[in-house]
Amino acid sequence: MIINESAENYLETILILSKARPVVRSVDIAEELGFKKSSVSVAMKNLREKNHITVTKEGYIYLTESGREIAEMIYERHELLTSWLVQLGVDKNIASEDACRIEHVISKESFEAIKKHIK
Repeated sequence: MIINESAENYLETILILSKARPVVRSVDIAEELGFKKSSVSVAMKNLREKNHITVTKEGYIYLTESGREIAEMIYERHELLTSWLVQLGVDKNIASEDACRIEHVISKESFEAIKKHIK
């Protein structure tokens, strides 16, 4: 399944917000990411068309099975890579920023090797 980095970030954000809130709306995503509501609306339309999310008539956003799968994969990569970089002595903020970039381009094989090595 090929999905772009922006879509992965949106899905990961929906997952993170859904862990902290009873419902997630476009405005919540816009606030979290610092984006305009109009940009988020376009992204949500694209994710809905690709069946990665559903949106209720009230505007509540939920991950579909495929959306959740992608979001959890990216979230796991982010968390593990951030923690690994911090363990190596990288400042937590820098580690998180670097992990955010790496999580989208690292191959499954390389990530699994790092995960195995760390654990």
